[in-house]
Amino acid sequence: MAYAYDDQNVFAKILRGEISCDKVLETEHSLAFNDIAPQAPTHVLVIPKGPYVNYDHFAAEASEAEIVDFSRAVRQVIAKLGLEPGQGGMGYRLIANSGEAGVQEVPHMHMHILSGRRLGRMLPKAE
Repeated sequence: MAYAYDDQNVFAKILRGEISCDKVLETEHSLAFNDIAPQAPTHVLVIPKGPYVNYDHFAAEASEAEIVDFSRAVRQVIAKLGLEPGQGGMGYRLIANSGEAGVQEVPHMHMHILSGRRLGRMLPKAE
């Protein structure tokens, strides 16, 4: 499948330095920053630096180094913020929205890390 990446999306502009961000962590292949409209007391976005539209695109076309770096960046943010359950943290939720049904707002692969309060159910129970 071909993915059409929009290099004018807000995360691409952040990566190019055209828009500033409140950086939490930066690695060779990933960037983590605080969400500008947080949905929980802790709301960090982790994005790959490569031009990937969503998780499918990232998993299919990213290099092994990019995939490992991204996964470890998510882990580093969780550790840095002290969110690990069983390690004194209260836990966290990871969310990666994709496409229209997933309500993806920015067409650049990103993972939300949310914590700081009880988050409730992800979706209402099916009826």
